[in-house]
Amino acid sequence: MKLPVSTEWLLHCATSLAQLGVGTTASAAQLAQYFDLPAPYLAKQLQALVRAGLLNATTGPRGGFRLARPAAEITLLQIVEAVDGGASPYECREIRQQGRGGLSSEECRDRCILAVKMAEAHEAWRASLAATSLADLLAELPEWAPERTRRRLVGPQ
Repeated sequence: MKLPVSTEWLLHCATSLAQLGVGTTASAAQLAQYFDLPAPYLAKQLQALVRAGLLNATTGPRGGFRLARPAAEITLLQIVEAVDGGASPYECREIRQQGRGGLSSEECRDRCILAVKMAEAHEAWRASLAATSLADLLAELPEWAPERTRRRLVGPQ
């Protein structure tokens, strides 16, 4: 499975926003500079998280993005699905019934074993992401990381 590059961007941006103080925002320009990303494209991608109810966006000179809910209530799966949707990356087209090796319809009454295994893997991946919140990630960061993120992302408060 290959996710769009914007998925990595938004996972990192959301994790960084989770490290800011309550009510503190970071603009798309600040996040883009922090990660050396193209600001206009990042701003468009951040809107996907706003539409999904994961981030709030405010306008004005002190505007920017912040988490819409506590970090413990935002999972990695929610972020990934906001960017990439929830569809399985594997689609069985029943090629086992085609060509010289084609099986008959009667021989294919059971679901294709490859489709079953790929669906199981996708569900395990989704379950793992759903079980991991931004707060879980923050708990695993070195103790110095949030202060460094705050200082370098939005400066002294």
